[in-house]
Amino acid sequence: MQLLTHYLLKTTFPVWILCVLLITHPMYAQKRPVAYVNPLIGSAPSQTPTARKHSEAGSELKGQIVPAIGQPHAMTTWTPQTQATETKCIAPYYYNDTKINGFRGTHWLNGSCVQDYGSLTIMPIAGTLALRPAERGSRFNHATETVTPAYYDVRLTDSDIRAEISAHTRAGLLQFTFGKGGESAILIEPNSDEGEGYVEIHPERNEIVGYNPVHRIYQGAGQSAGFSGYFVVQFDRPLVKVGTWTNYEAREGQRQAKGGGRREAVGAYVGWNLRPGEVVRVRVGTSFVDEAGARKNLESEINHWDLARVRQQTEAAWNAELSRMQARGSDTDKTLFYTALYHANLTPRIFSDVDGRYPGFAEDTTIRRAEGFTYYCDFSLWDTFRACQPLQNLLNPQRSGEMMQSLVKKAEQGGWMPIFPCWNSYTAAMIGDHAQSAVADAYVKGIRNFDVKTAYRYLRQNAFDVNKDPKSYESGKGRRALASYLQYNYIPLEDSVWQAFHKREQVSRTLEYAYDDFCLSQLAKALGHADDQQALTKRAMNYRNVLDPKTGYVRGRYANGNWVDRFNPFALRASFITEGSPAQYTYFVPQDVAGLIEGIGGRQRFVAKLDTLFEGGYYWHGNEPNNQIVYLYAYAGAPWQTQARVRQIVREEYSTGPGGLSGNEDGGQMSAWLAFSMAGIYPVCPGTPYYVLGSPSLDAVTINPPSGKPFRILARNNSEQNVYIQSATLNGKPFTRTYLSHDEILNGGELVLQMGPQPNKNWGSRPADAPPSLSQAGTRP
Repeated sequence: MQLLTHYLLKTTFPVWILCVLLITHPMYAQKRPVAYVNPLIGSAPSQTPTARKHSEAGSELKGQIVPAIGQPHAMTTWTPQTQATETKCIAPYYYNDTKINGFRGTHWLNGSCVQDYGSLTIMPIAGTLALRPAERGSRFNHATETVTPAYYDVRLTDSDIRAEISAHTRAGLLQFTFGKGGESAILIEPNSDEGEGYVEIHPERNEIVGYNPVHRIYQGAGQSAGFSGYFVVQFDRPLVKVGTWTNYEAREGQRQAKGGGRREAVGAYVGWNLRPGEVVRVRVGTSFVDEAGARKNLESEINHWDLARVRQQTEAAWNAELSRMQARGSDTDKTLFYTALYHANLTPRIFSDVDGRYPGFAEDTTIRRAEGFTYYCDFSLWDTFRACQPLQNLLNPQRSGEMMQSLVKKAEQGGWMPIFPCWNSYTAAMIGDHAQSAVADAYVKGIRNFDVKTAYRYLRQNAFDVNKDPKSYESGKGRRALASYLQYNYIPLEDSVWQAFHKREQVSRTLEYAYDDFCLSQLAKALGHADDQQALTKRAMNYRNVLDPKTGYVRGRYANGNWVDRFNPFALRASFITEGSPAQYTYFVPQDVAGLIEGIGGRQRFVAKLDTLFEGGYYWHGNEPNNQIVYLYAYAGAPWQTQARVRQIVREEYSTGPGGLSGNEDGGQMSAWLAFSMAGIYPVCPGTPYYVLGSPSLDAVTINPPSGKPFRILARNNSEQNVYIQSATLNGKPFTRTYLSHDEILNGGELVLQMGPQPNKNWGSRPADAPPSLSQAGTRP
């Protein structure tokens, strides 16, 4: 290359051609962020150390990720389908499966253990018509898969069909090349496990329309949600052969089929006699409102048959999204980082049509219209309040505000602020009341494009009003066990909370409600509600009522104040703890880590207990209540411990293979943790405008907020061995704090970290350097 450059410079060769040659040469070409994304990460069972240790956790060990093809936060993404069901905790695609039985337009909540809904599957068939998934499935080889956020390509080896997919937000385009030719068909199947799907063929329009009614697993298991996933499927050629099926019995010539609600499979097929290598294109519009909405969405987003054009548009959308954080580091680290950003931008999903229409929330199935905002749904809030929502607040505040406005509209239509809204409804999933955190975090970080006054009214109702409906525990409306919490300032063991599933979780709920009360107190302060602020600030200290000072761990407690007997802080099956152990949940006091340190017995004892958790193998990164723990050393004057352990977690709990997630992705939370941590910061306490420093895995990250003022985190002398911060400067001035403020990032500038192989135990160790806490205790050595 040097000889070529020398020769060109010595000639009269046009300079612009020289520039083109240099830029396009592989040695100089710059890959765009989307090129680093590997959507298959997390599509196989986790292979990380803590995942193997916690093998009894079952579905929590699966990343539950599918390769989702479509634009950021798309209403409908497309994925190869290896599992033909919408059943809870079964993802549409698993890397270790050997056959593909369709290509699904899915509403799977990425990385979850919930259920798909309102989906449809499209499958090309060569030769004899086969309808059942087990019979129509074809083997495939991962070596022939091309997978990006904007494009999927695979060869179905049994049928010699090449399948290609790209998609927009509400519409997709599929292209099938039939290698063998001859008798060929394409199947359309609404994935209605309840057998209530509907299809209708319109040969005169080269079109199939239909719907798949949505059913929920909460708020009345198995009951209709009152809305459906609608679809309009169009073909690029006349339909020669048509037919439908019910219960996998084909009826050639029939143009309409509807399931009778007896788990009857329903679908339609169209066919041709093709030449070898002939291509058939299919485009699909989707909607949760009606067929007209699906058609309008399709016409608005994909009104042509050019797959490359759709791919180019969607790649551009992802490059714009991923470029909000620009990384410098190894290709492996860029793959981890940009894939994490991709995963963190799949849900919540856009739920409204291009014209703003959407079905009303919960029991209100009136068709509404989002005026001046986009309506979102599928908020996995028990997970995503921790880092995924804060990531949105930092990188895309406009979108985050629209998400908050979506929560406001849900509250107005349903009567209560939802706690875990999925399938456009309340659910009784998980615990806490973390819309309080999401809304407060958005507001304290300057986001104003939502109705905060109405939001506050419903958030306050959740915090102060007991839902006296006897079915409230199942409905997800209001806080469970709130009456006990208000009476005792903790939830005693006598309160069964929700006995139907033998989940009592009293201590976890106490801790999470105390944190949520703190978040609401911050919103009350900002809005001038002084009395509420005072009451909620007091309640934010309720964590103290379940912290046993003798053991230094949180513990179940009876109404008379006695602690539960036979206590093992490391037991994962304690009934008063949610998905974790008392030792893990002890550290869920993000609002007052300094007070927690004091309650445990001071900094030295606190650090020693953290060491026991990590060194004894009791830390479980794959489950969210653990996610903030590693950053707590910074509050206790030992930030160098955070630096070392964050690097270890990044290297051990994440990888670029299909088993490279530590546990369920859970709506983007595990990946949001990785994106923040690789950059070198983490929002330990959403609801406050602070980020705790860790140890950047990347050599440099530039954060590009909409303010237009880039903020750069530069790790000098960074390497696998140089994980410790030796010194730091912020905008050229010495910097010893172990945290940054949100405004410091938005105002732009540069944080320079000098890295080294040995800890500097003086840097960031003073009490004044620690991140803020509700109480400023915790200075005792």
